[in-house]
Amino acid sequence: MRDSAYEDPFQPGTGMPHAYGPNLILHSEPYPLGLLARLGHPDSAQPEVGVLARRLYEFLFAQIASTELTVAPVAMPTRMTAAHPGQLFEGQVVAHEQRVVVADVARAGILGSQLFYERFNEILDPVGVRQDHLFVSRRVDGHGRVVGADIVGAKIGGPLEGATLVIPDPMGATGGSLLQVLEHYATSGAGRAAKVVFAHLIVTPEYVRRVHATQPDVRIHAIRLDRGNSSERALASLPGQHPAEESGLDPHQYVVPGAGGLGEVLNNAWV
Repeated sequence: MRDSAYEDPFQPGTGMPHAYGPNLILHSEPYPLGLLARLGHPDSAQPEVGVLARRLYEFLFAQIASTELTVAPVAMPTRMTAAHPGQLFEGQVVAHEQRVVVADVARAGILGSQLFYERFNEILDPVGVRQDHLFVSRRVDGHGRVVGADIVGAKIGGPLEGATLVIPDPMGATGGSLLQVLEHYATSGAGRAAKVVFAHLIVTPEYVRRVHATQPDVRIHAIRLDRGNSSERALASLPGQHPAEESGLDPHQYVVPGAGGLGEVLNNAWV
């Protein structure tokens, strides 16, 4: 069934309209949607999928850096200032002095988290930028259905208190893995982040509802909301208008239409 949400382009930078509240930002613009469609195509494989994923994360980073980081006023000379004394550039830019922690949720999140970590180091004081590493494994029952997530290893490099925590992970399917990551931070003694930002290529209605039911302040940025198993009425309506009729998961909790198992595709490891 056709999802009406993607029939008409909207003004870039405004976010796709939906009824899920202000903490879900859908960057469903033609440029990233085209890249994401290629990434999920069955003919896409390495090295193309790696290149496409980097382009998509670069796009998401720019949106998140501009909207979620602290800004500060600057007055800076340009190359024309010498000829025209007093002429400066004055405006609001990302504040150089602020703390950001990027969490790498292996294995699907490795590429995105490394890219975000490097870009934050370019625009912020690197002293305030850190990358943590967590290995999260889905737990399934005898029928292959996802019933939970386990953190089987973690390297937390220090406190979270006062920092912005950013977690790039390509697919927001059920929400179990990233909620488990937040629980791990809470019980590790790292403290509470000033802001939490999740960055995804694709999310499902189930994911959004579950995350915001327990962590309503988490800011979710995504390029696409997939709800392929929704009712005809829901697909013809604004996303989130009929939440009980919206679904983006198959019986094994894989995203539909989705992009396949990106952890496997990005790593060429089919286990």
